[in-house]
Amino acid sequence: MKLILTREVAGLGSAGDVVTVKDGFARNFLLPRGNAIAWSLGGEKQILSIRRARSAREIRDIDHAKEIKAKLESTTITAKVKVGAKGVLFGSVTDKDVAAAIKSAVAIDIDRHSIKTKGHIKKIGNHEVKVSLGHNVVATVTVSVVAQ
Repeated sequence: MKLILTREVAGLGSAGDVVTVKDGFARNFLLPRGNAIAWSLGGEKQILSIRRARSAREIRDIDHAKEIKAKLESTTITAKVKVGAKGVLFGSVTDKDVAAAIKSAVAIDIDRHSIKTKGHIKKIGNHEVKVSLGHNVVATVTVSVVAQ
């Protein structure tokens, strides 16, 4: 089956690649998880937009990764969340929330899959988060969780 990958799949390819896989792998793994879409002539237009988005997020080389690391580590990222009367969060701060906070604070688009936390962030305060930038460069970012 011919598919267009929508995100990176280890051992198969990265977002925007057209791959041919066995039908069972496509039906049972790639398509239900949203890792791929079925290939079609109309899908070719989506490939261009996926590749454009990937190149905008892509870190070019090790110097660029170190530059982004310095910018991230020098900035305190603020995530605003809803809290109850006793100061308890409704839910938790996810990697998606951290990626959105980084984008609004530093104007750098970070893939949420490269953000690692020590468990769930469920309390107000400062928390350390690791961001993998590629080329073996990892930034330690301070995320300040505050009430909305």
